[in-house]
Amino acid sequence: MKKKFAFFYVWSNSPFKPSVEQMLVEAFPEFDIEPIGIGKMLKERIDLMALNELAVGRYYGLDILREKKKHSEYFFATPFLFHQVRRMVIDRLKAKSGEYAFTFQLQSLFDTSLPGIPNFVYTDRTNLANLAYPEFDPHNLYAPAWIELEKNIYKNASLVFTWSNYICRSLIADYHCQLEKAVCVYAASNTHAPEGIIAPARYSKKNILFVGVDWERKGGPDLVKAFQLVLQRCPDATLTIVGSSPKIDLPQVQVLGHLPLANMPPYYEQASIFCLPTKNEAFGMVFIEAMENSLPIVATNLGAIPDFVIEGENGHLVVPGDIQAIANALLDLLTNPARCQSFGEKGRELYLERYNWNNIGRLIRENVLNILENNSLINAS
Repeated sequence: MKKKFAFFYVWSNSPFKPSVEQMLVEAFPEFDIEPIGIGKMLKERIDLMALNELAVGRYYGLDILREKKKHSEYFFATPFLFHQVRRMVIDRLKAKSGEYAFTFQLQSLFDTSLPGIPNFVYTDRTNLANLAYPEFDPHNLYAPAWIELEKNIYKNASLVFTWSNYICRSLIADYHCQLEKAVCVYAASNTHAPEGIIAPARYSKKNILFVGVDWERKGGPDLVKAFQLVLQRCPDATLTIVGSSPKIDLPQVQVLGHLPLANMPPYYEQASIFCLPTKNEAFGMVFIEAMENSLPIVATNLGAIPDFVIEGENGHLVVPGDIQAIANALLDLLTNPARCQSFGEKGRELYLERYNWNNIGRLIRENVLNILENNSLINAS
């Protein structure tokens, strides 16, 4: 009988949960995987959810009443719920803990480690990493008591796999993790771009693509102001906005609003440039989708973005909020289709080399098996 490992995730409707689960299945064929949804466990405990409202009120209530914070963004960030989830996980698995070779959790909202069993975390964020964003208000961090518990997630983990070097640096600097415990293995998109040769003519169409749901945070207003400047030099340029529905009174702007992920490929294929001048971004999966689709990128130089947008190679990086710099970066590409193509091809190469689930699975497998082997040697001695 094969040993197994538990795969903890919060929500089953997360766009990344199926991809991560499939990656784990393929990376560890010698083990059975047991997916466990924390969100489902909590939904079955209405009593805990009700009691957690008191905790939300204690830590965030005044700001929620003053509309400075959204209830939904802080409901799961209470020490009460953190402790309850840990207790639920241990109670559920302790009776059969000997069946598990290791546990693996997606994101770092709770601590799902079990005593004596190697635990691995795969996350795109830490709460304190937000402090590096120029416009982030420190008052919007989770409660200090919760952040103290967050430190336990990383302390109890055998390794913390991150989506970016940016989060590795946060783990070491902000949470005092040991250097060897923070391992960047990257992340991949959930789309599937065509594998055929990209037609060079797309880069002459001067079509800029924006994909983002949170219009303000993703820098949408800054892009519109920059596009006004662009039109003065390139009156035939166009801007396609997907994910948001702002009211824009400008020529050659197409606002499409929310679209299912399955409907996105044509818009990537028809674009010449991808631009998202975001002001706060833990990772930004749409950038990987743009690279997958051989698009040059204009983005801001914050968070994980400099990991995959390399200035002068596959895109341009600008300071958040610098309208003129955004316009200049767009104009540099709009007036040079050959550069667009070169940047797009370089981005595609980086995607194939690093930002795909096969590569991520390989890196995770190597590191996990190394920990398991070392543990076996220690136990045998």
